[in-house]
Amino acid sequence: MRRALLAALVTLAAVVLLPTRPAAAAALTEVTGFGTNPTGLRMHLYVPDNRPADPALLVAVHYCTGSGPAFFSGTEFRSLADQYGFIVIYPSTVRNGNCYDVSSPGALTHDSTSDPAGIVSMVRWVQQNYGTDAGRTFVTGASSGAMMTNVLLGDYPDVFAAGSAFMGVPFGCFAATAGDPTDPANQAGWNSTCSSGQLIKTPAAWGDLVRAAYPGYTGKRPRMQVFHGATDTVLAYPNLGEEIKQWTDVLGVSQTPVATDTPQAGWTRTRYGTNTVQAPVEAISVAGVGHSLPLTGMAKMAISFFGLDSGGTTTPPPTGACTATISLNSWTGGFVATVKVTAGSSALTGWTVGLTLPSGSAVTSTWNAVATGSTFRNATYNGQVPAGGSTEFGFQGTGTGPTATPTCQAS
Repeated sequence: MRRALLAALVTLAAVVLLPTRPAAAAALTEVTGFGTNPTGLRMHLYVPDNRPADPALLVAVHYCTGSGPAFFSGTEFRSLADQYGFIVIYPSTVRNGNCYDVSSPGALTHDSTSDPAGIVSMVRWVQQNYGTDAGRTFVTGASSGAMMTNVLLGDYPDVFAAGSAFMGVPFGCFAATAGDPTDPANQAGWNSTCSSGQLIKTPAAWGDLVRAAYPGYTGKRPRMQVFHGATDTVLAYPNLGEEIKQWTDVLGVSQTPVATDTPQAGWTRTRYGTNTVQAPVEAISVAGVGHSLPLTGMAKMAISFFGLDSGGTTTPPPTGACTATISLNSWTGGFVATVKVTAGSSALTGWTVGLTLPSGSAVTSTWNAVATGSTFRNATYNGQVPAGGSTEFGFQGTGTGPTATPTCQAS
């Protein structure tokens, strides 16, 4: 049974042979001796050639049966790090099955005595050796790594600014009891009630599990983004709703979404608290997809949610002005574009974005904006953007997507 479940979690099978430390730019390199590491985790590090003096830091956590090098080669975070200049840690667990401990009492607490402690040691080692911006430390992961993302945000809200979990479960959902027959060590045990989506709690009960992990903590809580396939049979789809309950409660925002849109066909995105790219909580549900995330383009959505695509500290547009940036997902004969509109030092009451499409290309559908040809104006519900805040719209088209930087005007 256990082996079958582990096999179902396999999404990548690459094997990469790597050099040992010291870490070198533009190569995945193993680091040893990075600090407290009670479960013997391995650490691989990717440092892009071009980065600011105080780069952001991302921890990217693999699935069961996987490894840090496999997650490095099988996801888009490496290329995004090259593009935006942030550093990436790829941890690896070495226990049987390569699942992370998200179930033992030692894992579900601040100052952990299990896997989370080793990961946070990696973070602190990079902060000290590369001068990263401690306020821009983020974590993402898939499956077992998504569970660990939830755990790290609960255990260490003082370390991580936000997380993005692909196919995970809420913090504490996999909690094991002493003597669990599936795992005598009480680590990495399989919790069938949770995995099948049958562990249902109130928002407050889920939130209390997070708050109990770090008693007395009163600081800022990390934002959370969650993805899930609607036909997932390994970590069932109801876990998405339970994650939303948990993190909206922890962050003190309503469970009722303030906005719902469709970033791509079959994808439903809901935002909670604010309708901004860096909302307190964001959830993306994917129709007809099982346990196989992240899909192409999802890593970029995570990077946008973290704010890493803005290059960190930037000079805001002039008063009353706005800027627009675009990301494309293209294929032969078509494309999908996502445009981020950012207000300057004054709030916007409306905006207009202009784009130039190559000859023969055309817009076929638009969401979160009103289109006239290749000119886009805000919808009735997203024209008001606070100073320094952002909103997004998207469109699909035939031919080739725009290549020039879009223009933005306040209206």
